[in-house]
Amino acid sequence: MKRTAVAAAVAVSLGGGLMAAPAWAQSADGGVQTVIVTSQKRKEDVKQVPLAISVLGGDAMKDNQIVNFSDLARSVPNLSYSTQAGPGLATLQLRGISTQAGSATVAIYLDDVSLTTRNLYSQGTVEPRFFDIERLEVLYGPQGTLYGASALGGTLKFISKQPDMKMLAGGATAEVSTTKDGGMNYLLQGVLNIPLSKDTVALRVGVQSGKDSGYIDQVDVKNPSRVIAKDINEGRWDVAKLALKAQLNKDWSVTPALFYQRFRSDDIDAAYLAVGDYQSANQGTPLQRFQTSKIVREPGTDTLTVPSVTVAGDLGFGDFTGILSGYKRRFDRRQDGTYINSTYIGSVTTDPVLGMGTIQYLPSAVDLNNRVNQTSIELRLASKDYVAGGNPITWLVGAYASRLKTEVFDNEPIFGITKAFKDAGYNVEDPNDLADTFPGAFTGDSSYYSARHYKERNAAVFGQLQYHFSPTLRAVFGLRLQRFSQDFTREGDFYYAGGPTSNATSSSKNSSTPRFALDWDLSKEVTTYLNIAKGFRNGSANRPVPLTAIVKEDLAAMGLPQTIPESYNNDSLWNYEIGSKMRLANGLTLNSALYYIKWKDIQQDVTLPNAGFDFETNVGKAAAYGIEVDARWRVNSDLTLNAAASSVHATFSEDTPALGSTDAGLNVKKGDRIQGVPKYTAKLGFEYRFPLMGAGAFVRGSADWTGSSRGTFVRDSTDYNRPGYMTYGGSFGVTFDKLEIIAFAKNLGNNHKVIQQPNVQGVDEVYYLRPRTIGVTANYEF
Repeated sequence: MKRTAVAAAVAVSLGGGLMAAPAWAQSADGGVQTVIVTSQKRKEDVKQVPLAISVLGGDAMKDNQIVNFSDLARSVPNLSYSTQAGPGLATLQLRGISTQAGSATVAIYLDDVSLTTRNLYSQGTVEPRFFDIERLEVLYGPQGTLYGASALGGTLKFISKQPDMKMLAGGATAEVSTTKDGGMNYLLQGVLNIPLSKDTVALRVGVQSGKDSGYIDQVDVKNPSRVIAKDINEGRWDVAKLALKAQLNKDWSVTPALFYQRFRSDDIDAAYLAVGDYQSANQGTPLQRFQTSKIVREPGTDTLTVPSVTVAGDLGFGDFTGILSGYKRRFDRRQDGTYINSTYIGSVTTDPVLGMGTIQYLPSAVDLNNRVNQTSIELRLASKDYVAGGNPITWLVGAYASRLKTEVFDNEPIFGITKAFKDAGYNVEDPNDLADTFPGAFTGDSSYYSARHYKERNAAVFGQLQYHFSPTLRAVFGLRLQRFSQDFTREGDFYYAGGPTSNATSSSKNSSTPRFALDWDLSKEVTTYLNIAKGFRNGSANRPVPLTAIVKEDLAAMGLPQTIPESYNNDSLWNYEIGSKMRLANGLTLNSALYYIKWKDIQQDVTLPNAGFDFETNVGKAAAYGIEVDARWRVNSDLTLNAAASSVHATFSEDTPALGSTDAGLNVKKGDRIQGVPKYTAKLGFEYRFPLMGAGAFVRGSADWTGSSRGTFVRDSTDYNRPGYMTYGGSFGVTFDKLEIIAFAKNLGNNHKVIQQPNVQGVDEVYYLRPRTIGVTANYEF
């Protein structure tokens, strides 16, 4: 990396905020309070962990209304997201490692259970509600040694509050708010901790239910000035948590737990700027903000179930932990497929009056049913903590095995197409009336059916050794060896599939992810570290794409070969990082990290714009370098300031013509920015506490900046240039013993800039920040 480039990366504006506190806290008297994390799968002082970590306390997340990944991305340095405009439809990026292909680049964990999923057009990253959370640990850089595949950019680890065997406790929260251009929102939740047998058995249960009003209006495509449905993107959710901890004896415990969540949305959070060019004679008619002229509504139901059993025990020479877990996700959703299906068929109907006057306007749906089922077990053994003057070696060893089955069912009816042909005196299955059709091409009016089944088996052993040269100097050596195998089958049928088809492939690969780190306490207040680590993602099979006429036309127009690769391989990267963690006597705490990443064989997605198919392939190399800074300054016992910032330069290192020709506006050039990565993020926040009429009061505020980014590598896409934007909010609260009442505002300036323009089934839509939301929260704890 060039010296001048590093200097430029360091020159970032300070930002951050109360919600993105550094990885430690301060006690009430102004001293520094140690924060214990489990990022390295053992309890450690975060200051002694040689990698960049941001820690957000669960109570602070609740107090500052961090409720989803959109909020989180503005609260954590170098975390960004791309979305198909709805809950469960986002993909996350850390440190500029971003792609919409293959597996996720950021691993998601709920306690010790992996919730990491594939990047699929039909679903995004699972989004557990931030409910009854002890803390969130954000681990930067590849975590392949301890967390396996898909942790290329880092890992998000949600740590749940655990049952307490000593005291009966609980709490309840009620929240009501209103969203501009929308309606009323509410949230109700309760948590109860019950010691069933003192010091032996405890139960912790929690429930949450809520609703977010919609703010997108649907207009009549034939009369765009008429609103036919208001606030169509309303969302509702229910969450239940259960954990039972039993202390079998003084050394061993068992904790069965269950997390359940169901989220139902009436439509996605996206709008149109104008009536689509495929929609009646009003095509191109401008629409007002937060309006859509879609023909088919796009609801979804996302259900998540996570059971687990954790066994922990003291073996004398070390501590044992075993986790048996399940992960089940059911995500059923509908998309408007009118453009991608009806418009094309109308264009190849031999009677243009029928085709362009009737068929192209028939409503079509893309019905997607996603199924994820995973069972996993992890066994690990950790040595006792290092004691000065004792054994200089501490270690951790473990084994992991999982079975994951992912299925995607895709059915795309065109409602009334058979009748429309018949009423006009034609036959939808006659190639003289419709190009490339055949008997059975539209059974039940379905134009396409596909079922994809991925059966994956993963087995790994891992270990990490830490050698203490002295109480202030430590070295870490880690390695993970993995065996991954996959069986893939696919069935297809109807018009776009070219008739009944089936395919089956199998593959297996071995991989290894080493890590090396140094950690040096320069003083009691300052620690510096060096971290070198490898990350990887598993390859996979591609779904077969039928080489129909429209597919061949797309490939030719994009300058690509007339073949589709059957599979794609692993990609991998190396991360080189230096950083420091400071706890200064004047009440200032500061984290900083500087990193450089080299990424090769990048898994990329290629979309065929007219056919609606996509495929994945390995192309290109990339490099990313940047800086992360977060700080907290307790000015006095009443005032605390927070700041956080990041800057990243993530670009392709070579031309990648395999993604398409220059003439098609696709060819990625050396130096082009990686999609979905803001140039910078910054945040500034404060909290001021003061007495008020015999009670304690506080006021909080924060401002968030997100820099510009590229939404895609397709140069002529409306999402190619994503603008930078700013948002700010605040809250005022009063605490009366066990009761706390908070008035809050999010997106206080009502910023309604279009920040992303996702393409949903061939249609460019627009995604806004949620409009200004003002509300009141009441928390009661005992």
